[in-house]
Amino acid sequence: MSRFLLLPVLLSLLALSVSAQKAKSYYMLKLNDKSNSSYSISDPSAFLSAKSIERRLVQRIPVNETDLPVSPAYLEQIKAAGAEVVYTSKWLNTVIIHTDEATLKSVIAAKPFILDVKEADHLFRNRIQHTRKAHFENERLERISNRHKEYKSTGAFNYGPSGNQAQMISIDQLHSQGFTGKGITIGVIDAGFNSVNTLAAFDSIRANGQILGTRDFVQPGNNVYATNISTHGMMVLSTMGGNLPGQIVGTAPHSAYWLLRSEDATAEYLMEEYYWVNAAEFADSVGVDVINSSLGYNTFDNPAENHTYADMDGNTTPVTIGADMAAAKGILVVNSAGNSGSGQWQFITAPADGDSVFTIGAVDANGLYASFSSRGPTSDGRTKPDVTAQGQSTIVATIPSGVAGGSGTSFSSPIIAGAAACLWQANPTMSNMDLMHAIKMSASQASNPDNQKGWGIPNFSLANNLLTNSLIQIKHQSHSVKTFPNPFSSYVNVEITTDRSIVVDIRIINSKGTEVVAMNGIEVSKGKNLVVLQNLERLTNGIYMITVSDGYFVSASKVIK
Repeated sequence: MSRFLLLPVLLSLLALSVSAQKAKSYYMLKLNDKSNSSYSISDPSAFLSAKSIERRLVQRIPVNETDLPVSPAYLEQIKAAGAEVVYTSKWLNTVIIHTDEATLKSVIAAKPFILDVKEADHLFRNRIQHTRKAHFENERLERISNRHKEYKSTGAFNYGPSGNQAQMISIDQLHSQGFTGKGITIGVIDAGFNSVNTLAAFDSIRANGQILGTRDFVQPGNNVYATNISTHGMMVLSTMGGNLPGQIVGTAPHSAYWLLRSEDATAEYLMEEYYWVNAAEFADSVGVDVINSSLGYNTFDNPAENHTYADMDGNTTPVTIGADMAAAKGILVVNSAGNSGSGQWQFITAPADGDSVFTIGAVDANGLYASFSSRGPTSDGRTKPDVTAQGQSTIVATIPSGVAGGSGTSFSSPIIAGAAACLWQANPTMSNMDLMHAIKMSASQASNPDNQKGWGIPNFSLANNLLTNSLIQIKHQSHSVKTFPNPFSSYVNVEITTDRSIVVDIRIINSKGTEVVAMNGIEVSKGKNLVVLQNLERLTNGIYMITVSDGYFVSASKVIK
C-alpha cells in the first residue's frame, strides 16, 4: 500500500528535477555573417526607404552588409531549436534569445553561424525597479522670470522668451531667410512624449502632418503619448518643433519628426542601450536625417553593469557603437553631453563619447558654462563636448499648458539638432560631417576649444556662410541643372544653365553609392545647354543620383528608373 502512495511523490520530485534542468535564461548570440538571406544589397528598397537610400546617394555612402537585416534563415534555425528570439540588431549582428541551457549547448551554440555566446540574464532579470530614475530626471523646471530675456521678433516668428536661445546661436537669422527645417526629418530618441498629441505647443506640427510616426522599443505597441510615461521627450521636442507664438518657437518648426522611445524612465539598465540601437536602426531605415538623443549612460541600478571612464573611448559601449554606425549612414547624430559636470563622475556619458557623434554641452542665458554640464575629454584624449547652447533656464513646453524654464543638456542638444536641420535645408548637398565641421568652425572659441564648452557657442548664420562659400558649394553658383524625364528608361536629359563657359563632369551613382556612368570634361557654353545620357536601359530599376560638377560647385538630382 505504501509503495503506491510513494509513487506520486517520486513523480512529483522527478517533474521538479526536470523543470529545474530546463529553467530558461537569456543569452546573447553574436553572428558570423548574414548569409543565406532573402535580402540583398543589390535591392536596398526591400529594407530601406527611398529617403534613406537618397541620403546615402547624396553623401556617396554605399549600401553594405551592415544595412541588411539579421539573416531570416538564421533566425528560423534558432527558433526551430526551441529558443525564443527576444531581440535582434542588424548593425551589431546580434540576437538575444530565451531558452534553457541544454538547448543552448547541444543545438544552438554548435551552429556554424554563431560566433560567440554570452549569458545575458543581467539585461532582463537583475533590474532593481523604481530605485533610481533615469539620469536626465535630475533636470529641473522653473517659472518664467525676469532672468528670461524677452526677444524682439525679427518678423519670422514671435519667439517670446525662447528668443534668447535662438538668438544666441543666430538661428533666427536662418529662419528669417526661410530656412526653418522644411524637408529635413529629425528622429527624437527619448523616454516618452507625454501629451504631444494634445498640447497646444505642438498643434502646428500635428496639423501639418509633421509627426511622421511613433515607435516604442521598450514596450512595443505602447502609446508614446500616454500620460503615465515621461514628459522628457515632450520637453525636448518643444525646443525643436514647438510653436506657441509669444512663448516658444523651436529651432526647427517646419521639420518632420519621428518620435522613438528607447528609454525606460523608471529605472536604469543596460538593455536600454540596445533599445537605443534599435531606435537608431529604425530611424535610418525610414530616412531620418538628424537624430537628437538627450540620453546618456554610465551607471545603472545594477552596479555590475556600470561603465567605467575607460569605456568612454568611443568604441566600447553598445550605444556608442550604434551611434557611430548611424553617423556612418549619413545621419547627423546629436547627443547631450550629460549632467554630471558638478557630480562625482564629471565626464560625458555614452554615446556622447563617439568620435562621429555631435556632443552638446550647456551654457546659461548669458553664454557662461553651466556647472552641471558634463565635461571632456574622452578617455582616449579627444576634446568633448563639440559645441554648446543654452541648457540652463531653457524655455520648454509644459503640461497642461504654457512654458517654463528647464535646465539640463537635454535641452541644449535639441536646440542644436533643430538648428542643424535648418542649416542642412540651406545646404542640401552637404554631408553630415560637413555640417558638423562648419558648425564647430563658426563657434565662439573655435581657435581654442576646451573640455567645458568645446568649440563654444555656434553661429549658424556664419556656419551657413562657411558652407555656401566653400570649395564644394560657392555662394555664386556657376550653374544650375535640370534632369528629365523622371522616371527614365533608356536616356536622361541633363539641362545645364550657366553664366559663363565651363567644363563639367557628370556622374550617375546607384543606390549602393557606386558610380555607374561617368562623362568627364564636357564643355558647356554660357546659357542653356543639353547633354543627353544614353544607353541607360542596361541600368537596373531603382533610385539614382545624377551629379554635375565644375570642380567647385556640385549639383545633385535624384532620378528613378
